[in-house]
Amino acid sequence: MAQKVKSAPFSYLPEQGPDRYDMRVPRKTLALADGSGFIILAHQNAGGYAVERYDTELKKLWASSVPVGPGETLEAFGRSSQHAWVVLHRKDDSGQSLSVVPVNLQTGQKAAAKTLITAPARDRRPGVSISPDGSRLLAFRYLTREEQVKSITASLFEQSLGQPQARTYDFRELGDFFSPAVHVANDGTQYVTLVSDNMKKLTVRRYPAGEGTEVKVLGVPVGGTYGGKAVTIRDSKFTVLGDGSLYAAALCADYQSGEYYSLKVVKYDFSVGNSGDMKFSPEVRFTPEYLAEVSKATGKPVQRLEDVYLADLLLTEDKQLVVVAEKHYEEGGDDSPVHARELHVFGYNEFGGPTWHSIVPKDQVAPAVDAYTGIGFRAAVFGNTVQLLTLENLNKKSDLYLRRLNARTGVVSAPERLKLNVADDQQLAYVKDFTTWLGEKTIIGVSRPNKKSKALQLNKIVVK
Repeated sequence: MAQKVKSAPFSYLPEQGPDRYDMRVPRKTLALADGSGFIILAHQNAGGYAVERYDTELKKLWASSVPVGPGETLEAFGRSSQHAWVVLHRKDDSGQSLSVVPVNLQTGQKAAAKTLITAPARDRRPGVSISPDGSRLLAFRYLTREEQVKSITASLFEQSLGQPQARTYDFRELGDFFSPAVHVANDGTQYVTLVSDNMKKLTVRRYPAGEGTEVKVLGVPVGGTYGGKAVTIRDSKFTVLGDGSLYAAALCADYQSGEYYSLKVVKYDFSVGNSGDMKFSPEVRFTPEYLAEVSKATGKPVQRLEDVYLADLLLTEDKQLVVVAEKHYEEGGDDSPVHARELHVFGYNEFGGPTWHSIVPKDQVAPAVDAYTGIGFRAAVFGNTVQLLTLENLNKKSDLYLRRLNARTGVVSAPERLKLNVADDQQLAYVKDFTTWLGEKTIIGVSRPNKKSKALQLNKIVVK
């Protein structure tokens, strides 16, 4: 049983052009740490956004506009205990830059934009990482030679946005590598994550916040040749969690056939000894028995895994790790409908041992324009329970559905309808970007209630 406590009108302009498919800012509603409400990054018109603060009863306390000029696009959105951060990317013939607009969470007062980093126009797009608690911003740019990254220069900012701490990450001795990404922890520690050794190795380089300290490198091969098969990394995900721990997951596949081979998980622990340590979990093989489980759960015969991608790495109260992957694919060309199918969920105990896996069946489809904002799922952890929220049409009821997953056992509850009666007419009906939890029983979401309504609503749902 769920009760929709309150709804309020909500104005939203879908992203246009390439930004429709851009997942740079997949979360546009952020709960406040003190429990007093939440902030939203609203796209109101072609000329800009607004940061809006609401209390727990959906009363809008203030709104602060953030104009977006020619050549500017949205790069990141976050919050600390004091400010909301809106990061914009600007590019023209003279060069590129990233700048942040700070908005005071108490008053809505907007400070002047602060340039974080600049780069030549021909360079790769620079990036920014925000620490889990929002207290650190790290802006970085890539230096390349013939498409290969040779180094990254970074600037670390604290909440005051004063003089940054500059740093260079040098990769010249590494040879070829892929997917470099930069993460910053709450204390300012920086992690550079890489896939190297011909797509076979997951490597993390740790740079402590202070100057003149030793760089630690931890790398582990997860691919190789097994039974005559060359196995390489098909998809990988690194996550720095709120407690400072760093986890990586990799879906590995047969290089020749593309057939998925296994899931491998690594915990990087730099607090151990002089060089750190890694906990390498036993792999989960995608055996014929596993495929039979997928077939049984989905009701469709599955001969091999395809189009499955890592989506979330979650840590529970007692350090159980939950890895979530999702089947996600297009029917045909760029404008074809997009499907989001079953979730593949894997549980690991606090020692890194795989303890269970679950297949969560679902069947979602959306026009290409809504493929990344309307379907898929949202997840949140409370204690040792993972809540999974999806938009689905079950038993001819189009609605948001909530499932609860026990992180100790892998048992998943039946989907619970939240009774919003979301429209089901292939038009904009639910914007996943604005979904968040204010607590274990309180969910915020944006949806259109029925086919007759043209307007979206901001909803507060209390689950009994």
